[in-house]
Amino acid sequence: MSQSDEEDDYMNMVFEDAPKGPKFETSLQRAARKRKEGEARARQKTKAEKEAEAEAAREEALATALPETNKGFKMMAKFGFKQGDTLGKSEDARKVPIAVDIKADKGGVGLESEKKRKFREQWAEAERLAKRSKEEEGDYLEVRRQEQKEKKAERDLDNAQRTAERLSEKAAEDKGTSEPGNKPLEDINVLWRTRARRRVEVQQDKQQRRELNNSLASRLPTLADEGDTDNDTKVALGEDLRPFYTTLENDLEAEDPELAEFEALPVTERLQKVLLYLREEFRYCLYCGYQYPDAELEGCPGVTEEDHD
Repeated sequence: MSQSDEEDDYMNMVFEDAPKGPKFETSLQRAARKRKEGEARARQKTKAEKEAEAEAAREEALATALPETNKGFKMMAKFGFKQGDTLGKSEDARKVPIAVDIKADKGGVGLESEKKRKFREQWAEAERLAKRSKEEEGDYLEVRRQEQKEKKAERDLDNAQRTAERLSEKAAEDKGTSEPGNKPLEDINVLWRTRARRRVEVQQDKQQRRELNNSLASRLPTLADEGDTDNDTKVALGEDLRPFYTTLENDLEAEDPELAEFEALPVTERLQKVLLYLREEFRYCLYCGYQYPDAELEGCPGVTEEDHD
């Protein structure tokens, strides 16, 4: 048994030095190889491949130190330069060459810096315009908010004046001293005199329009009085025997210094005066919509609308 173990197993032997392929290529293999090599040499390299090869060759050249047989190295060696030393006397001087910046375009020297300068100027101009536009937008929004605030104040002023006029009339009725309908404008409180003046103007405007529509009829000749001998001449000339446009005779007085001074105030200040008058005279808060029983107006948060928010 031991003798059989010592015998070589020729069935499982492995010859490592055995040739792995044919020692000589056949004519067909040689023809195929030459055809492939010819096709590789004949194929035109693309632009990207050429740039990659050039980049690789340049990096390899830059990574290779100058040999001592190089003419430039010999010239530098005469001045005391040794392989690995810095270029200069200082210790922190450059040891490697300056990196090569390949210029790929056809622009002249300095064109790139000019482009950068123009780009920076355009960028700065764009930032300036954007900032200006933002400021103008902010100013516009602020103007719009102010206009809306003034319109709201005008509406509140009209409501406050109407309320003050109504409460004043009610107080006069309770005292038995009702104000006449044809009360002169200068006797009306200046806080709501504008409303009274506006009503008179509307009434007069309606009356003038009505008289204007009847003006043609009023200009027609009318029958003369029998006892008046001068009427014949008026009738012949087409003149009216009775005057029209009677409202022009009772036109409003244009000058009202007290009202003009009040209207010249800002709308917020006028509103403040009317609101204070309502609170002091009638214990009434416009924004609460309530007439308080006591003069302290207990429970009212304040005079303005902002106090009621």
